[in-house]
Amino acid sequence: MSVRRSESIARSASSIAMVAAASLGCIAALGCQPEPDETDLEDTETEEVAASEICAAPALHRVALSTGVELEYLEQGSPNGDAVIFIHGYTDSHHSFDLNLRNFPRRYHVYALDLRGHGDSDKPACCYAQSDFEADIVAFMDAMGIESASLVGHSMGSFVAHRVATFHPDRVDKLVLVGSAPTSAYNEGVLFFDTVVDTLVDPIDPAFVTDFQASTFYRPIPASFLDTSVSESLKVPAAIWQQALDGLIADDHSSQLSSITAPTLILWGDQDGFFSLADQQGLDSLIPDSTLVVYEGTGHGLHVEQPHRFVHDVATFLD
Repeated sequence: MSVRRSESIARSASSIAMVAAASLGCIAALGCQPEPDETDLEDTETEEVAASEICAAPALHRVALSTGVELEYLEQGSPNGDAVIFIHGYTDSHHSFDLNLRNFPRRYHVYALDLRGHGDSDKPACCYAQSDFEADIVAFMDAMGIESASLVGHSMGSFVAHRVATFHPDRVDKLVLVGSAPTSAYNEGVLFFDTVVDTLVDPIDPAFVTDFQASTFYRPIPASFLDTSVSESLKVPAAIWQQALDGLIADDHSSQLSSITAPTLILWGDQDGFFSLADQQGLDSLIPDSTLVVYEGTGHGLHVEQPHRFVHDVATFLD
């Protein structure tokens, strides 16, 4: 074997090792399977393939938006993949999707945000209407250079997501609504909860937060997840609990949901204590290209109660 041929094989072997190490590191971080790679082993450019070009492990970042707030967000997956933005629910954070993102396919470029006033994002004294959250999502996409993305929203995050899809249809590729409804404006359960939230003062009683978070689940969930959810909700000041819920109740753009052009997947647990089957049927009838999937024996937090099925259903829909 010639020296030149031996050196070429050595370079190729080194390249293969680097690609494999990066791939394995990504798989370990995200819990997913590698996709076929058609790398030309004789191409010396393979030596310059960075781990970030194969798959980015989850990392936290902050970004300043044109709306005047800084948001914290988790980013993972292929930098060249289709963008998917996860939007959490009321008083939650990106940790709401902890049981999902670890197994979400790495071919997508995933962002999971902490909405304003939530998690470790900025908590200004005002401006928690649904239109404010909507504006932040669009501003986030602008800041990241994302022309369009698929949105996955849970609970309050689902209302933000279908508001973005309604008023910015060109920015939304596909839409996933989890534990949602056309509006919360006339929901008796939400209206009653609002009277309770109006009495909150800082510091909020952890026992109250624990009861609230536990009430969103029907099936058993990991105790560690509930602990994290409570800790994240306790980061939210009482005034923001109140403003965000008031903003949710005040918003009703249901008459304009027919403007949504994105294919839409509606996921609902039949033991959801907040939103009914009639709410899901309303969404399904108002959004032109929609599909309703019911999770039996499952509550409001279906992505937590059935995380593997949720990932499968969402990924299949996005493909």
